[in-house]
Amino acid sequence: MAQFQSFDASTSPSQGPERIAKLRAEMARRGFAGFIVPRADEHQGEYVPKNADRLAWLTGFTGSAGTAIILQDKAALIVDGRYTIQAAEQVDTSVITPVQLADKSAEDWIADNLPAGSTLAYDPWLHTSDGLKRLEKAVARAGGKLAPVDINLIDVIWIDRPAPPQAPVRPHPLDYAGETAESKLKRIRKKMAEEKIDAVVISDPHNLAWTFNLRGADVGHTPLPLGYAIIPKEGRADLFFDPAKITNEAGAAVGDLAQFSNMTAFQTSLDKVGRSGGTVRIDSATGAVALIRRIEAAGGTVDVGPDPISLMKAVKNSAEIAGSHAAHLRDGVAMARFLAWLDAEAPKGGLTEIDAVEKLEAFRVDTGALKNVSFPSISGAGPNAALPHYRVSRESNLPIEKNQIFLIDSGAQYEDGTTDVTRTIIVGEPTAEMKDRFTRVLQGHIAIARAVFPKGTTGAQIDAFARKPLWEAGLDFDHGTGHGIGSYLSVHEGPQRIAKVGHTPLEAGMMLSNEPGFYKTGAYGIRIENLILVEPRTIPGGDREMFGFETLTFSPIDLRLVETSLMTADEIVWLNDYHAQVREKIAPRLEGEAKAWLENATRPIG
Repeated sequence: MAQFQSFDASTSPSQGPERIAKLRAEMARRGFAGFIVPRADEHQGEYVPKNADRLAWLTGFTGSAGTAIILQDKAALIVDGRYTIQAAEQVDTSVITPVQLADKSAEDWIADNLPAGSTLAYDPWLHTSDGLKRLEKAVARAGGKLAPVDINLIDVIWIDRPAPPQAPVRPHPLDYAGETAESKLKRIRKKMAEEKIDAVVISDPHNLAWTFNLRGADVGHTPLPLGYAIIPKEGRADLFFDPAKITNEAGAAVGDLAQFSNMTAFQTSLDKVGRSGGTVRIDSATGAVALIRRIEAAGGTVDVGPDPISLMKAVKNSAEIAGSHAAHLRDGVAMARFLAWLDAEAPKGGLTEIDAVEKLEAFRVDTGALKNVSFPSISGAGPNAALPHYRVSRESNLPIEKNQIFLIDSGAQYEDGTTDVTRTIIVGEPTAEMKDRFTRVLQGHIAIARAVFPKGTTGAQIDAFARKPLWEAGLDFDHGTGHGIGSYLSVHEGPQRIAKVGHTPLEAGMMLSNEPGFYKTGAYGIRIENLILVEPRTIPGGDREMFGFETLTFSPIDLRLVETSLMTADEIVWLNDYHAQVREKIAPRLEGEAKAWLENATRPIG
């Protein structure tokens, strides 16, 4: 039984028509032709609390990204390619039409379908400044009007809406954080002075948690305390939480650096900041339009731009790096025990995708340090492995069968670090095509792992390294090569990333994933993922400051899927060296059959 994951369908689409009918009645009562329902909460979070999961409640769709536009005579759910199948299965298509983002954006759908002269309503707490500008252009193209609402229309009709989360806010130990909140505030204020900012409104709970060394449990899989903060250029900061969440330990840890205030005082505090007449930074990525309007209405000047904390948080200090090393060794033991178990049991038949998720979680629980899984595990057998963001449910659960690929993408939250690892395993014998594709993905993974690059290089500039072996065979994958990783925070952290749109220069101390893949629709999928750390590199005779990557993850790569004839000598050396490190670091922490399995799984090849 999984402790941290559920496999039940979250919402039944059978209630969708009734709920959409109630929403349309409320829209008509207020004179609106349409209403926008994004997946977002007030913080634009990847994971949202149950009381803010309005899109799922209304439509039945539980994906992590999507936007519904409800008009009086039609409705659409815009989703990206990850969720095409899921959206069609979860929503009642007799009342709402799933639309692929690649075919039509939400803005284009509005421009094409909103009746001229009508009004489209939106909640200003759920849209950023850039998002609103796009909506305004779309509505103008349709010849309509855009109107904010003072209360979300879903909240009006959601009679049994859950209460906001009340998880305790606790201090994150300095041994793991590595820097005091006082020191972080000094750095933030130095950056504010450089950019001539008088105050920063922190709307991203990750940045709030990092700055004040706090953690919570208000959303799934990420230890976040949901709230806001205002940091003035001088004086005490203000932290806004429900007072019931503040523990004595959190209050003592923050001390005189900030005062805790009730969430009910947040908007009046924005008024006060606005009346001061200074320049206030609102985060372009997470700052709601409602924040901007409140400050401007009080006379303040809003500067919409990057929260300066995001980049500071992305560069890990020595304590965070040491914590990650410890977390990955611990997680490597759990993964080795799991892979040894899978290799012994899967060929017998009878295992399912859910069985694998539950067993891996159990091995992580056995470490005694697991706080949560860092995201719902992606456990895909055969054709389900070809869905990069597949999430197994009791309805979709497939058996793990002989001569089939099985893909498991999972991670853990430990107090000293966050992990994320993907392994692709063959049960039985692979086809020649499987080995070819796996080896090309592995070559791309190795190219990133071995990359050396000058300071100032962005993730976009090295993303093609991971794709070249696939491109040479006329193949590719449709997701980024790597995302940033938090330190006992989000498993998906920005601004750093390795992707075609990864335009932030990589800096020493940044953690990312390295996860190229290949997906054959309806047949199988392949992904190999390790976490990596940007570190300085010295090149003899060079005159540039250079960086490379340290690999953090230590888990065997399935040698049965490797076609050595495709690989260069240097690539084989890298694979053998990597497996030697896995053996050296993980084997002493194992016993019996698991240890014997690991030693065989990491044997030299070539």
